[in-house]
Amino acid sequence: MLRMDRVRGGGINRVRLTFVLSSHEPPGRVSVVGDFNEWRPGMHELRRRSNGTRSMAVTVPEGAAVRFRYLAENDHWCNETEHPEVRQVGNDSLIVAVAPERR
Repeated sequence: MLRMDRVRGGGINRVRLTFVLSSHEPPGRVSVVGDFNEWRPGMHELRRRSNGTRSMAVTVPEGAAVRFRYLAENDHWCNETEHPEVRQVGNDSLIVAVAPERR
């Protein structure tokens, strides 16, 4: 699952992308890798949360096209499959970072 939220302040429109997976699938340690971290494994590792999920967040400029994948132990790669606006481009997941409208 992927959530997008507006980041306030700083004069630049930014979006926080929060990457969320269940606590057990895929098994073991998982990091999210993508063009925002030069595809470096381990740099953005998902952390266990009290609600039974694992997550981590990055902040990117609003409108940025972000390519990413999840990398688990034993070189197990997987993609985002739950967010309706994520497209699959080659082996990668792609999302355009646009925060939801304020209510």
